[in-house]
Amino acid sequence: MKNLHLPAEIPACSWKRPIGQGWKLPYRVRYESNLDDGPWHGMPLGGFGAGCIGRSSRGDFNLWHIDGGEHVFQSMPACQFSVFEQAEGQTAEAYALCTQLPDDGSLSAWQWYPDRAGTSTTGEYHALYPRSWFVYQNVFQATLACEQFSPVWAKNYQETSYPIAIFEWTAHNPTDQPLTLSIMLTWQNMAGWFTNMLKSPKVQVRDDGSPVYQYQPRLGESNGNFNQWKSDRHFACCLMDQSDRQETPQEGDGQWAIATLTPNAEAFYNTRWNPAGDGAELWQSFSKDGSLQSVDDQTPAADGEQVGVAIAVRFTLAPGETRKIPFVLSWDFPVTEFATGINYFRRYTDFFGTSGKNAWAIAQTALDLYPTWQQQIQTWQQPILDDQDLPDWFKMALFNELYDLTSGGTLWSAASDRDPVGQFAVLECLDYRWYESLDVRLYGSFALMMLWPELDKSVLRAFARAIPAADDTPRVIGYYYTIGAESPIAVRKAENATPHDLGAPNEHPWEKTNYTSYQDCNLWKDLGCDFVLQVYRNFVLTGSMDYEFLIECWPAIERAIAYLKTFDLDNDGIPENSGAPDQTFDDWRLQGVSAYCGGLWIAALEAAIAIGQLLQQSDPANPQSLAPNSQSLISTYQTWLTQSRPLYQEKLWNGQYYRLDSGSGSDVVMADQLCGQFYARLLKLPDVVPTDCVRSALEAVYEACFLKFHDGKFGAANGVRPDGSPVNPKDTHPLEVWTGINFGLAAFLVQMDMKDEAFQITEAVVRQVYENGLQFRTPEAITSAGTFRASHYLRAMAIWLIYGVLRRF
Repeated sequence: MKNLHLPAEIPACSWKRPIGQGWKLPYRVRYESNLDDGPWHGMPLGGFGAGCIGRSSRGDFNLWHIDGGEHVFQSMPACQFSVFEQAEGQTAEAYALCTQLPDDGSLSAWQWYPDRAGTSTTGEYHALYPRSWFVYQNVFQATLACEQFSPVWAKNYQETSYPIAIFEWTAHNPTDQPLTLSIMLTWQNMAGWFTNMLKSPKVQVRDDGSPVYQYQPRLGESNGNFNQWKSDRHFACCLMDQSDRQETPQEGDGQWAIATLTPNAEAFYNTRWNPAGDGAELWQSFSKDGSLQSVDDQTPAADGEQVGVAIAVRFTLAPGETRKIPFVLSWDFPVTEFATGINYFRRYTDFFGTSGKNAWAIAQTALDLYPTWQQQIQTWQQPILDDQDLPDWFKMALFNELYDLTSGGTLWSAASDRDPVGQFAVLECLDYRWYESLDVRLYGSFALMMLWPELDKSVLRAFARAIPAADDTPRVIGYYYTIGAESPIAVRKAENATPHDLGAPNEHPWEKTNYTSYQDCNLWKDLGCDFVLQVYRNFVLTGSMDYEFLIECWPAIERAIAYLKTFDLDNDGIPENSGAPDQTFDDWRLQGVSAYCGGLWIAALEAAIAIGQLLQQSDPANPQSLAPNSQSLISTYQTWLTQSRPLYQEKLWNGQYYRLDSGSGSDVVMADQLCGQFYARLLKLPDVVPTDCVRSALEAVYEACFLKFHDGKFGAANGVRPDGSPVNPKDTHPLEVWTGINFGLAAFLVQMDMKDEAFQITEAVVRQVYENGLQFRTPEAITSAGTFRASHYLRAMAIWLIYGVLRRF
């Protein structure tokens, strides 16, 4: 066996898989209408909100999130690395580095990388976001590894937005004779492909009750695309452009570029070859001696024609010699269009301009600075990697779950006076394609808050601006469609109601909120509390200094609480659930005072009181100047607390755990029953319930929902009877294991000094995801039947909450 050692810079805790090895029984989607691209997902590359690409562990580039909020999953075979190798006097070898042959019969002249070499594997893929590696073994005589990354690191608000992917190759000659190698990167000119042909597409109701619209990208429409060769000092670049576009770029207009450094090496290039053909015009010379017949042909593609580019770097390694060869891929598509005419520039344009003609400048910047970027990433990650108290599987998942900040349909707009770091948003998921669902981010936004706090504040400011707004547009509610009942007509957004989300990619994110119509979110009993708690959380856990943020959010806090109190129909101090699914578990009917919503209400009142008092104290000479009416509001909130806290205990405590609600008579043990208590203690607010009751309830959850639910193999179910049996075997949400809820529960267990139990639950969930083909598409829910629902889900980033509680933020 050859080349078995791994580069020392690959962390031992990275996720790894043999190159090209499939899955025997990967998880399959629970509902056919939901997205299931299969298990071939790798770590995404690209900055936040810049668009991103993904490369799987078999080597193909197959994820294309270039259009903001939209999803294309399709292998593009012409986008590929290839390697040539020859020892003196021996036969040359050359392979395109993907184990999957093109499905369409193209590039038939190429030799594709094997997934086996006799009985051995041919290498490993490793991933620890934002870095991943291919290590090639048992095929070439040289030791070859490729590190892939984008310049993403904590509390960085510039480079983290760049549309760039760096591929640093390390080649080592372990033999006693010289080896000649050539590394080639080919790419197809896809400028203009990633925009919706359907402007302002019609919204329809899917069979699961969710709103959905059609996305038709312009794949293959390359008429007028052309390529050119660029060189400057040791930089070499193939630039992919469009010949016929307006001076002011539209969505889809822009450039791609591939580039490299060529000191002490030979560079070859071709700016016009046919990616839809057999590829012989490249492979004939490359497989012979690692060269290309350098061609600089800028002729635009005709209608129906495809054009590609290629760069090859050839060099000779002496025995024992090691060389590093960087390649970069950049793109510049500066505009995201939502509904027709609603255009935003992306954050990276603050640093490179808005012309859509800067891919070469972006690539040069990357070639100049990528070693510094590597060091920044390592400096950020190293304290966690060195933490001996954390198991490797936890470190792996902790970083890899951040993938969603790159590939979650992410938006990050250019800065403005109102939003000095731009506006930011991540989709709830690709099946529920609306942004920053407030109930989901109650747990799921801890990663953003801890690592990029200014982006988290920008999201909460958008909610604060949206709360006073109203949208009387009538619509039907999808949930009733799924149960075969007639739907009531609901307004889209009631005045002062806290919106569920910040809108969708086909309308106007941040401005046109409450996109989802699965339920009437104006009636939800958790959203207003979620908003108040997240505002206070962001203040407390990021240094307790940003009073301006509290001042901006205070009017919305007042409105959100007042609106929610209107659902306290018996005036006992706690808003009642209506009997419809009116909270984050939106298939689960709660009646009367509920453990979940009631606890959040009490914690939110405490947080609002704390915010009001802080604003008064910040200007002692005029305590009402920053928060008008704050003293009277504080008194009112305290009165409601006096009513609600004993009522909550009286109606819901059964001596062992808190009942689901006061009206249904259910004996179900709900895993997330004390979310409000967790938040209260996290923010050093008064407890919602007595400490002994908290511990008893958590023990009941651990026993029933985790240990007695399939022996803890899958994680904790949302809700089962004390003996672990289902209330109804056909239930949906109660019998699902929600990844993010499990991580939130684990953080709660850590908070209550039950670390062993917390890590048992967390490890069960992590292993289900990363051992069964769900990596880099973590779903909302998994089931004991090996199915999943709602991939690429935001809430799973709650694993950072566990780390935050462990290390006390």
